[in-house]
Amino acid sequence: MGGSPRKVMAVFGTRPEATKMAPVIKALKARPDWFDVTTVVTGQHKEQLYQAMDAFSLKPDLDLAIMKESQTVPYVISESLRGLDAAISGSRPDVMAVHGDTATAVAASLAACYGRVPLAHVEAGLRSFVKDEPWPEEISRVIVDAMADVHLAPLEGNRRNLLEAGVRGDSIYITGQTQVDAAMAVYDESHAFPPGPVREAAERAAKGGRVILVTAHRRESLGAPMKGMFAAIRRVADESPDATFVYPMHLSPAVREAAGELLSGHPRIRLIEPLGYADMVNLIARSYMVMSDSGGLQEECPAFGVPLLLMRRTTERPEGVEAGVTALCGVDGGAIHAAAMRLLRDPGERAAMSGRANPFGDGRASGRVAQALAHYLGLTAERPADFRP
Repeated sequence: MGGSPRKVMAVFGTRPEATKMAPVIKALKARPDWFDVTTVVTGQHKEQLYQAMDAFSLKPDLDLAIMKESQTVPYVISESLRGLDAAISGSRPDVMAVHGDTATAVAASLAACYGRVPLAHVEAGLRSFVKDEPWPEEISRVIVDAMADVHLAPLEGNRRNLLEAGVRGDSIYITGQTQVDAAMAVYDESHAFPPGPVREAAERAAKGGRVILVTAHRRESLGAPMKGMFAAIRRVADESPDATFVYPMHLSPAVREAAGELLSGHPRIRLIEPLGYADMVNLIARSYMVMSDSGGLQEECPAFGVPLLLMRRTTERPEGVEAGVTALCGVDGGAIHAAAMRLLRDPGERAAMSGRANPFGDGRASGRVAQALAHYLGLTAERPADFRP
C-alpha cells in the first residue's frame, strides 16, 4: 500500500456543487502524501459559483468559463465536454471526482469515460424515481451513476438504490452528506450580516421574531406550480402579522417575473438578490422555518433544527421526510398554506420537527470521501467504516 500521491481532478460548475465539493477538496488536500488535487470548474454558473468558492477560500486551477446568456443544458454539456477532454489529455489524472446531478457532472463523466479515467461520484444513488422531477437532474444522476467506478453514497438508502440498479457493492462507500460539512463549516453564532434586509431579519430573529426563508427555482416548478407557491406564501404572510419573509430570488428571469407579480409590494416580504453561501447558511440557522423547492436545503435545515416545508411533489432525499425534519407538501397552494399555518399556529408542531436529529450527516462526510478514495486507489488497505446516522 502507499506510494506516490495519486492525481485527483475535482470538477464542478455550479454553486451547489461548489459548496458540496469544497470540504471534499479541503479533505483531499489535507493528505498531500495521498493526493495531488487539481480543481477544474466549467463556469456553468459564474458569479454565484465564485461566491460559494470564496466562502471556503477555494480557487480553481482551471476555469473553462463556458457560461453565456440563455445557455441550454445541451450547450453546457457540449462546451464542458470539449474543455474537459483537453484538460484530461493535459494532466492524465488517476481519478476524476464529480458531484451530484448537474449538466457539468454529466459532461465530466462523459469526458472521464471517453478519456479512460476512473470516475468517482460524490452524492451517488439519490433517486426520486420520477424522470422529470427534479428535471433534468433525476436522469442526469442516473447517467453519472452508470459511468462511475466509485460510488460515494451519502446514506444506506442510496446504497440500496445503486444495488437495485446493478452497481457492484464493493464500489459503494457510505459517507454522509458533504453539504452538512459545508453548512457546519460556515455557521457562526456571531456572523456579521451585511447592512440591509437580511441583517434586519437576523436582528428580528434574535429578539424572538419569526423569520421565514423562502427559495424557489426548480425548472419543473415554473409556470402554474410556482405561481401557486407564491400565492400561498403571500396568503400566509397576510395571515401572519408577526412573521417576516425573506426571499433571495434566483437569477432566472422567469422566476423573477413570477416573484415580482405575486410577492412584491407586501410589507413583510423582502425580495432580495442571491446571498453568499455564508450569509445564506447563517440566515437558515436563524429562521423559524424554510419554504423551498430546493435539494440541498433538505440537508442544511435539519443541521440547525429548522423545519423545512418542501414545495415539491416528490424528493430524491426521502430520509428527511421519514425522519420528520422535512414536510413534503406538494405544489398545491392550499396544501402549502395549510402546512405553513400549522407550524406558525402550533409551536409544538414546530418543536417536534426541529428537535429531531439530522439524518443526512454529522459533519465528517468529506473525511470519509477522502478515505474511500484512498482505499480505491490502493493507498490504504483499510476500507473506511460506513456512515450511520
